[in-house]
Amino acid sequence: MDTRLVKQEFPLFRRLGRDFDWFLDRFGFDRPMFEGSTQMWTPYVEVFEKANEFVVRAELPGLKKEEIKVEIAEGELTISGERCHSVFLRTIALPEGVKIENAAATVKDGVLEIKMPIARAETPRRRVEIKEGPEGEKATKHAA
Repeated sequence: MDTRLVKQEFPLFRRLGRDFDWFLDRFGFDRPMFEGSTQMWTPYVEVFEKANEFVVRAELPGLKKEEIKVEIAEGELTISGERCHSVFLRTIALPEGVKIENAAATVKDGVLEIKMPIARAETPRRRVEIKEGPEGEKATKHAA
């Protein structure tokens, strides 16, 4: 069965196929149930800002750095790769001010971590004092 023929309207079938393949993997089978098929896999990804850094962490157990691809283009970070006939692709929108030229990625114990500094422009703040209107003037109503 070619998984490309399963439409988006049938997520239950995709989930059933993944669950069945997971079950077979538990018993030592390292290939999908359907010969030649490629399953989609969605790794857990954590995205946060910490100390003027934009950080993305992805759980990619069993993958080596050579099996992972990280790209930045058009304001998006894309992480992709393949594991035991399962492919994954995650795209994360980057916030304004991220310095992509200083991006750094490391992988350790199955966790990919990507860090990029954020240059936030300091916006000046000023408190505006509220004054009372002059005495004797009446508020005028505006006609719509």
